Amino acid sequence: MLLLAGMLLLGYVRIAAMLPSPDELQDRANTFKTTTIYDRKGNLIYEVFPADAGRRTVVPLTDISPHLINATLAVEDPNYYRHPGVDPVGIARALYYIFRQEATRPGGSSIVQQLVKLTYLSSERTLERKIKEAVLAIEINRRYSKDAILEIYLNHIFYGNLAYGIEAAAQTYFQKHASDLTLAEASLLAGIPQRPGEYDPYTHWEATRNRQADVLRLMVEHGFISPMEATRAWMAFADKSPEEVLAQPKADFQYPHFVLMVRQELEATYGPEVVTKGGLRVITTLDPVLQAAAEQAVQEGMRSLAERRVQATNAALVALDPNTGEVLALVGSADYNNEAISGQINMAITPRQTGSVIKPLDYLATFEMPEDYWTPATVVLDERTEFPDGPGRPPYVPRNYDGKFHGPVSVRSALANSYNIPAVKALQHAGIPALKDLAQRLGITTLTRDDYGLSLALGSGEVSLLEMTNAFAAFANGGQRLEPHLILRVETQDGDLLADYSQPYKVQVVEPAHAFLITSILSDRTARLPAFGRAAQWLELPDRPVAAKTGTTNDVRDGWTIGYTPQIVAGVWVGNTDNTPMKGVSGVSSAAPIWRDFMIRAHQGLPVQQFQRPPDVIQLEVCIDTGFLATPACPNKRLEYFKSDQPPPLPEEAQGNGS
Repeated sequence: MLLLAGMLLLGYVRIAAMLPSPDELQDRANTFKTTTIYDRKGNLIYEVFPADAGRRTVVPLTDISPHLINATLAVEDPNYYRHPGVDPVGIARALYYIFRQEATRPGGSSIVQQLVKLTYLSSERTLERKIKEAVLAIEINRRYSKDAILEIYLNHIFYGNLAYGIEAAAQTYFQKHASDLTLAEASLLAGIPQRPGEYDPYTHWEATRNRQADVLRLMVEHGFISPMEATRAWMAFADKSPEEVLAQPKADFQYPHFVLMVRQELEATYGPEVVTKGGLRVITTLDPVLQAAAEQAVQEGMRSLAERRVQATNAALVALDPNTGEVLALVGSADYNNEAISGQINMAITPRQTGSVIKPLDYLATFEMPEDYWTPATVVLDERTEFPDGPGRPPYVPRNYDGKFHGPVSVRSALANSYNIPAVKALQHAGIPALKDLAQRLGITTLTRDDYGLSLALGSGEVSLLEMTNAFAAFANGGQRLEPHLILRVETQDGDLLADYSQPYKVQVVEPAHAFLITSILSDRTARLPAFGRAAQWLELPDRPVAAKTGTTNDVRDGWTIGYTPQIVAGVWVGNTDNTPMKGVSGVSSAAPIWRDFMIRAHQGLPVQQFQRPPDVIQLEVCIDTGFLATPACPNKRLEYFKSDQPPPLPEEAQGNGS
């Protein structure tokens, strides 16, 4: 036993002798390597940790709210003042929660170990590094007082949104000193450092609040506060939006929403400590020319709307390469620094009701049916219709935007003109589960509720602009889904490649023929004229074919336009962040002018490309009045596209007329 103890002691001494001196802790806490982020052309657009040491103000421990200190200890290291730098109880507790597979669980590293990891060692996850971390933590604990270590830690850790240390965090989020933080504010901030991207209160308020609840629960569990105090702290922000609780951030860098999305992705992949001080070199997908075009289109569009006094204050724009999934441009709001419009909220990734931009999916779901499928020629009766809406509930009676009924209309005409009643019939025919499955295949993650009714056909479900635009990209590229991504490459400062996203992973989620049929309808200028008239010009480009769809939600709270060529797909949302209605506009009159302006600029210098018809798409002559294969007896005929194994019915067939 003595021999074993001697060997362990000798090993400890040898490891300690090889490690940096613990006396360097204060100096190392203030050193870092800057992570730099570039656009796709190599222009520097952001430094994660600026050369002036970022937003950090060092304060003594006595100038930090006891609530913040206690909240941090409760969530990070409740035995901090009792262990020698490494907490065996904390390690055991972490293993216990892992064994129970609980989603929210404390880590096993003490505060001293975390400080060692941040200031001395790399973030590699190996047993050797963990041993070194433990040895150095014990040595630091031996040479520094507990208060001194905690002071360095609280002045060093990253709280998100460029705030390093608790004084900067208190100023950033609440515009007050760290000494003045209340229990409610302190418990909110104490939960951020573990995952600053995931717990960013500006963009993930619900997740941050859930994290605050965990912090308060742990504070009660470890005796820092009473259950009554925890309840009062939790209720302090109850039923409040982040705009009502938080100071609104000011961006002093280019492309704030895009950059913050990149940063959050990096933190989720590599951890916040590597991102803040690891010296990564990140090449993004952002095209500076297209980004400038997007920002200009949004600004000019909002000025035009303001002149028309339509009470629309905000807009977002997303542009993707449909063949790679690369995000070429992203404007999350009309003005990031405008508190009046809640400009810091990224409306490109905030789910909103889609309105009629969901309708292509309604009809696509009918095209995919193995039997009794619909085609662009299928005739649907557009008339007043009462749809069952569940036991004890009145029927659902949709109305068309123009307040009229249009009688028998083809699917091509119904979708091109965005008639509502045929779209609801399409969803009723295909079934809500089929639409949800299709949306999921196209990369839409938010249509997951079990209580949707047929109003889902008209956009009552909520989807983000980024995901909806990416779904349309599958129509442009022959039915393939690509994950939208903002990063091309991640390198070390020495040029070593850490990640390469230049070869996207593609999944065929829609038949190429079906994708082409949707494109054919959305690019049909003639078909949309009855409903759009002169406004159809906003969905056209002067020199090339383009497919586009507009959408307007109930009470005109959201205006949408999404459209594409084979080279670029772009989506625009217009509305108010607080969901108040606009006045006197629709998707075509609010979002479409911004979309068209951007698309014209984005295609300057690009060759004209046609939408390619797949080999299994054929043209047949149909009878306009019935949608059946035309015969000599049919008085009104036209050519229509069909998937070769889904031809129109013969005149003698009575199935599949959609009415």
